[in-house]
Amino acid sequence: MHKSGAAPGEAGVEEAATYAPTTTRRAKKPFSFHMSFLALNIMVFIVSLDATVLAVAIPEIARQLHGTTLQAFWASISFMLAVVITQPLYTSTSDVLGRKIPLYASFLLFIAGSIIFAVAESMAVVIAGRILQGLGAGGIDVLGEIIVADMTTLKERPLYLGLLAIPMSAGSILGPTIGALFSQRASWRWIGWINLPIAAAGLALVFFFLHLRPLQASFGSKLRRLDWTGMALFTAGAVAFVLPLSWAGAMYAWSDWRTLLPLIIGVVALAVFAWYESRPAEPVMPHRLFQSATAAVSLCGAFIHGMVVYCLMLYLPLFFQSTMLETPLQSAVSLLPLSIVSVVFSCLSAVSIDFIRRYRWNIWSGWVLQSVGLGLLSLLRSDVSTAIKVVSQVISGIGIGALYCVLVLPMQASAPTVDDTGLAVGLLVSFRLFGALIGLSVGSTVFSSTWEKTVASLGPLPDGMEHFKSGNGAIELIPALRSLELPADILAPLLNVYTESLRTIWYVLVGLSLFGLATSLLTKEITLDKEEMGRQRFESESS
Repeated sequence: MHKSGAAPGEAGVEEAATYAPTTTRRAKKPFSFHMSFLALNIMVFIVSLDATVLAVAIPEIARQLHGTTLQAFWASISFMLAVVITQPLYTSTSDVLGRKIPLYASFLLFIAGSIIFAVAESMAVVIAGRILQGLGAGGIDVLGEIIVADMTTLKERPLYLGLLAIPMSAGSILGPTIGALFSQRASWRWIGWINLPIAAAGLALVFFFLHLRPLQASFGSKLRRLDWTGMALFTAGAVAFVLPLSWAGAMYAWSDWRTLLPLIIGVVALAVFAWYESRPAEPVMPHRLFQSATAAVSLCGAFIHGMVVYCLMLYLPLFFQSTMLETPLQSAVSLLPLSIVSVVFSCLSAVSIDFIRRYRWNIWSGWVLQSVGLGLLSLLRSDVSTAIKVVSQVISGIGIGALYCVLVLPMQASAPTVDDTGLAVGLLVSFRLFGALIGLSVGSTVFSSTWEKTVASLGPLPDGMEHFKSGNGAIELIPALRSLELPADILAPLLNVYTESLRTIWYVLVGLSLFGLATSLLTKEITLDKEEMGRQRFESESS
């Protein structure tokens, strides 16, 4: 049990750094370790896949089920909301009960949500399935990264983070492509069905091969140690804060009480949660993890990185389909430069740290390249050259990939004790996904607000299209754009409305990325040459 004041000062943690590369030979890992690591790869793959698979398929789903733009956005936002709310709860619960009980529960929830999504006959059921998937994916995602920390020492972790970046990024690559193939060539319902065999394989490997040292206490005493009040405060605050962000400016005005009241309640609840977390013996978010300046800026960076990545993966395919009139499959192919480069540099950035034993230059260069690439996206329009279309994605992808797995290293290195590493990892993953959720909500609001202002300047729309002025039908209209028989002088301005609405999002992302760069300058270089193992360490044989 840790006391909240037990963290050493920054002078003790952040100045004790050595940079000489280690020449110690790594001990050979048992077969069960490799099979367990394969299970973790499957876990991060299915979460990455599901987080991006709707990016190109959602217009077709909205068209078939007669969904509004708000419902279309919520099919993605609801998934992320459930993930964000549950991740700190899974982290805290697994630190008290052990990793495997919450991990099994998360697999079952994810599988149930996938089935509900696959059989949905309305957008409301689609959203319900996505929420249930998110409740499971939150645990699968965060526990996967926490268990990597359980299984490895900080000294060897950059290598395994680099390897874990491959399925994590591969899911992001294949997500849009699979979504496009299923929605265009088969049925979007296969987006749900395909999860079942993959999740079953991961669950089987976890059950048979993942042997972690159990925590010694009765189940009842473990339950009593959980921070139930903190969990309730965080859940209520997160939901109340995020919900109005999704409808502000679209369904209700920012000044409307239905926007302001829940927003204020959410802020107050989260503030009370932050104050309360200094009291429990096993808090959801221990204050000691925030006492390091390096940890604080790493959390800030993860939050901003989440906003940027998930907004980009949702809105860039929509740009290709709307402004450039590409099919879902074509838009997935157009997204490949960003996706492939992100995979390569996610792996290279983490593995390079295994040799140089430093991470600050990776972080700084990542923010710079990400900002430049996002800035180039603002040049995209319907007649843009292929060179700009590819180069903007490549530069963005290098920056995004460089940051993907590296931000977690200073967070882990600054943890007060080795047993806090799991909590530190879970906290950073939660901040990254909370940033994604806020980013998707803000992106929805920015898109809808800019759409209504821009479309108003067009004057009267053709017969049967007047309801698109509100922005609620903007996403539903995308699949029909390629077949609309409209004169060029009418169609071109309509496509330009999409261009301007999405360009505003690119501008917002550039500003966020530059802010991330500014905060990263406070990151300190902490030694990675630590070989301690935590209390839930991996064991080659089950106990």
